Amino acid sequence: VQLQAFGGGLVNTGGSLRLSCTAAGTIFINIMGWYRQAPGKQRELVAVVNRGGSTNYADSVKGRFTISRDNAKNTVYLQMNSLKPEDTAVYYCKMQQPLGIDLWGQGTQVTVSS
Repeated sequence: VQLQAFGGGLVNTGGSLRLSCTAAGTIFINIMGWYRQAPGKQRELVAVVNRGGSTNYADSVKGRFTISRDNAKNTVYLQMNSLKPEDTAVYYCKMQQPLGIDLWGQGTQVTVSS
């Protein structure tokens, strides 16, 4: 199963971007999420959403980012507003199937200029 992530790019401080990630094929996904990794840093959780729509966010993005999903399309979205230079990173989507099987996307670069 492949995950295709889209929507990264270069934006000025205060700008917005919307990421999307779709899992090809007919599969059941429990939890969908976004992670990010900045140069020289560990990969970190940004936001997750379960199948019922409950969400959890990193403190650093609360109030600015919104995660959502479309179960029929096996797609997860990340709306990012009020972007800051410290949001610059490669963003990865992750989808968890039953039995804890994790699927990762290829990553999309988000760069926020100051």
